[in-house]
Amino acid sequence: MTSADLTNPPATEGLTTDWRDLLALTKPRVMTLVVFTGLCGMLAAPVRLPLVLGFTAILCIALGAGAAAALNQWYESDLDAKMKRTAARPLPAGRMDRQTALHFAVGLGAFSVLLMGLATNALAAGILALSILFYVLVYTVWLKRRTAQNIVIGGAAGAFPPLIGWAAATGDVTLLPVLLFAIIFLWTPPHFWALSLFIKSDYAAAGVPMLPVTAGLKTTRRHVALYTLPMIVAAVAPWPLGLTGAIYGVSAVVLSALFLVLALRVLANDATDPAAMRPEKNLFAYSIVYLFALFGALVADRLLLIGG
Repeated sequence: MTSADLTNPPATEGLTTDWRDLLALTKPRVMTLVVFTGLCGMLAAPVRLPLVLGFTAILCIALGAGAAAALNQWYESDLDAKMKRTAARPLPAGRMDRQTALHFAVGLGAFSVLLMGLATNALAAGILALSILFYVLVYTVWLKRRTAQNIVIGGAAGAFPPLIGWAAATGDVTLLPVLLFAIIFLWTPPHFWALSLFIKSDYAAAGVPMLPVTAGLKTTRRHVALYTLPMIVAAVAPWPLGLTGAIYGVSAVVLSALFLVLALRVLANDATDPAAMRPEKNLFAYSIVYLFALFGALVADRLLLIGG
């Protein structure tokens, strides 16, 4: 990206921004999982926030995630324009000027952190700010264009919400929310690598060094299976550590076993044509269900464990 790309968007001068494009900047579908895991972190905590403050905390998590996504799209509009999956986004499609996107993103992020601090506590606001900065500066600016480890390290950005939700309720961070962070952190590589296997050509066209582009399909499939193992350990760990009960423990074992089966099917597949990558597509789709189901089981278990 050149300085001219950042400061001279002649094709978008004078545009009137549609609210739907502002919403699209926040990646609402991705935000759903972020908000859900943040809510689960808050509900799993031993302290109950008043309804209004709890709603405000979750709203702040959503706004912070939206701000990070918008900054990501502002910075990566040149990459998005080269990928079929992202070419229709507001900036590469020419429906919005870059300055509007930047002002919207920065304002949204600052507001979310300030409101979180006022509504809950400084720790929750600080972690929220850290999550935004990590996603934008560490993952988007530093890692994504430089290394195939972008998803491995950058996965921490999406792992913060349960920490934020817990901290908003309690004002501290203990072992359980750290394990929730670890689950999402370790889940992110197999989740995104499964996706990258069947859209490899998109990443290659944009010059993004995703693992299938730099190391090939076979190595990526091996990494998907390998990273699934520590993810399963982190997912099951709260049960033997006495942090959850059998509802979560059994759910974690069953859900993780199915994840492993699907990961092994990916490992066994040798297809190079995206049309033949059904195991990869199945794993990607299931990985989303997995996280929703796992965190849902956590909340059900914790509510029973601490007496609702």
